[in-house]
Amino acid sequence: MSNLPPLAADRNCFYILTEDCAYGNKYFQAGNLCFCSERSYLRNFSEDGPPACFLKVVMLDDSSTVTINLEILQPVRQEAAGFLLAIGSHSERLDSFLERQSLEGALRAVPGQNVMVEVEREFFPGVVRYIGSIYKPSLAVLTPVFFGVELQGEGENRGRSDGSYHGTEYFKCKRNCGIFLPFSKIQFIPTSGNDYGKQKPGKQDTEEVVPVKVGDAVSFFVDEIPTKGIAMAVYREGSQWFVKVCPEEEGTTDIFREIPMESVVKESLQSFFPMFNSNMGFGKPSPTKQEISESSEEGEGGNSPLEVNSMVQITLDKGNQVSGIIRWLGYLPQIKDKMAGVELDEDKGVTAGEWLGKSYFHCAPKRGLFVRLNSCQPDVRFQSFPNSDLSLGDYRGQEVLPEGPESFPPLRNEAAVRVLQGRMKGIQGHCNSCYMDAALFSLFSCTSVLDSMLFMPFPLCDRNVQGILRDEIVNPLRRTGFVRASSVMHLREQLTDKGQCSSFTNAEKDPEEFLNLIMQQILGIEPLLKLQSGGQEQECYCYQIFMDKQEDLVVPDVQQLVERSFLSSDLKLVEIPSCFIIQMPRFGKEYKMFSKIIPSLELDITDLLLDSPRECCLCGDVATLECSECFKDKVFAATGLKQFCSSCSRQVHSHRLRKAHKPRKLHIPEEFQSWSARGCQQVPREKLELFAVLCIETSHYVSFVKYGPGNEHWMFFDSMADRHGGENGFNIPTVTLCPEVAKYLDWPLAVLALEQPRDMDGVAKRLFCDAYMYLYQSRKMALYK
Repeated sequence: MSNLPPLAADRNCFYILTEDCAYGNKYFQAGNLCFCSERSYLRNFSEDGPPACFLKVVMLDDSSTVTINLEILQPVRQEAAGFLLAIGSHSERLDSFLERQSLEGALRAVPGQNVMVEVEREFFPGVVRYIGSIYKPSLAVLTPVFFGVELQGEGENRGRSDGSYHGTEYFKCKRNCGIFLPFSKIQFIPTSGNDYGKQKPGKQDTEEVVPVKVGDAVSFFVDEIPTKGIAMAVYREGSQWFVKVCPEEEGTTDIFREIPMESVVKESLQSFFPMFNSNMGFGKPSPTKQEISESSEEGEGGNSPLEVNSMVQITLDKGNQVSGIIRWLGYLPQIKDKMAGVELDEDKGVTAGEWLGKSYFHCAPKRGLFVRLNSCQPDVRFQSFPNSDLSLGDYRGQEVLPEGPESFPPLRNEAAVRVLQGRMKGIQGHCNSCYMDAALFSLFSCTSVLDSMLFMPFPLCDRNVQGILRDEIVNPLRRTGFVRASSVMHLREQLTDKGQCSSFTNAEKDPEEFLNLIMQQILGIEPLLKLQSGGQEQECYCYQIFMDKQEDLVVPDVQQLVERSFLSSDLKLVEIPSCFIIQMPRFGKEYKMFSKIIPSLELDITDLLLDSPRECCLCGDVATLECSECFKDKVFAATGLKQFCSSCSRQVHSHRLRKAHKPRKLHIPEEFQSWSARGCQQVPREKLELFAVLCIETSHYVSFVKYGPGNEHWMFFDSMADRHGGENGFNIPTVTLCPEVAKYLDWPLAVLALEQPRDMDGVAKRLFCDAYMYLYQSRKMALYK
């Protein structure tokens, strides 16, 4: 079949890639646009043949013809495709397509419409003068559609043209007042109707006639008691003016009082809502250009403006500061300045994210606040760290991230020590984040067993969370050895938005809750464990050890605990896991079943595998029978499951104390059934290696990570090991080497059992006495998963 170009009368079907796609030696990033002719599409999906899973399309970027899985293609209307093609960044293009609101605004936009335009990371008012292509006519299937905007007000002289582009005039305006840009750099201002069916004052009325404006602090009397509040709306009913006020004592915009204008007195703003001022501005006066430059240089390294999810500080009356996270940016009715909706760390707000009855973001009651954007300053606790007597050094620019999805290998041996050891190393803790800090450091600092989480295009994968995890946390950790608290807070915000729980940004959590959410619900990776019990298969990401108190176990190791737990629950592993995450038996954070647990540096899972060859615990031949009742009988072996070949089983169960036992027959793979007759090699052992341990003491999580092959190659990580400053300070994460662990691993069991935790060297006590979660890996299986 020949690939003929579509006829002139043949319409095209356009698509956007929702996932990265490799085709031969070419790689197409998500956000690429492509098309096929309508005739080809219909031919591909003719009723005669089976439903097609792939579609042959032409990529707009390089005109190459490729065949792509339909599951990663989303149809796009031709008009919308033109607007999207104007966005140069593929990731920004895909975000704009998925977000929809701006794209719909672009499709409805008309010349003469008022808009807000982003120029050099600031927004300025303007008017749409032109919508269309700015390239010379060509035979291209689709041309990018741009907006020509005349900048007005503060935006004057910030443009780049007079309405012309490359010598062609598209509209006329003053010099340096015109600009051409894609819709993603524009905020389309909708035509607003009446609010609540009540007439709003026009601009002239508001400025010249009405003494109170939206945002003014006011006073009024309730039962002869003077009360303060904030004007949330000003409207007229007939000839009477009213003010809708949020009273100070109510503390929420869900409760208003509607008061006649003559009964309201305009106040100064020092008492109730200091972020509002009388000229419809918010917060402190705008800083000078020099102040803005200095603030940006100190707080953001001169690189990033404030945006949604930025951590900020706001100065209230009397110099009091509050901190929070920007949840929304935009423009509110009757307010000309760009506003920020902030979720505060404390109950010092007045809303749950609503303004005049409309919800702009969601947070707990009295945690929300709307302020002028330039009243917000970057939270200094998470910016560049000053040189001080702490000798922290200058960490500016430490997290300049790579532009593409780069990959940095895990740190091992000397490299791990060189990059990770020291103060202000690891992941910086903030606001109950230790459970997440310890888990992330354990999973990604010195092993790649779960690196598939960072790159694999899982069917249910949330690309935004995956990008934050890879580019803002794992890559900086492996490259510089340090991750700022703001990066982890960015991830916590995403988890709060996408999870069932609304408190990931501030509440105490457990590592398994975090791991289950990000692995299962957000990234959609396959379960790490596949188990079988009673013929029924079950899947999970973390395995919790359940067992009754064992009197014969004084100081158990992990091998013993896992075997007993599997035996008591009649469990088997269906396959070898690449990563085996095991939670220790404990009840809550206070009660520990065992005062000490010995880390098993290797976990032998041979006897825990379903339908896997096993060897007789007596003679070493291929086992055919397993006896759970012989498990505790130390006559055969101090530890381990008890399985026997047929001959040994007959001898063992001929004893009068074991005659009542009921051995269970094992399944033997065909290739092993003739081994005993030929006297072939031993049954291969399947072992996992320990790579990290999470520990908890008084609700605070820390982690031990094995960075090399020796028993002494352990490092200890605490995301909140120290603190600089008081309430407005920041935590200092620390990574220290702990070779003293090797001494206790080599001690005989009897000696270790008698050792008092307070007498143990360094941090070894934490490893042996406070273990919460052990992490094992199979390097062999990690290559395939």
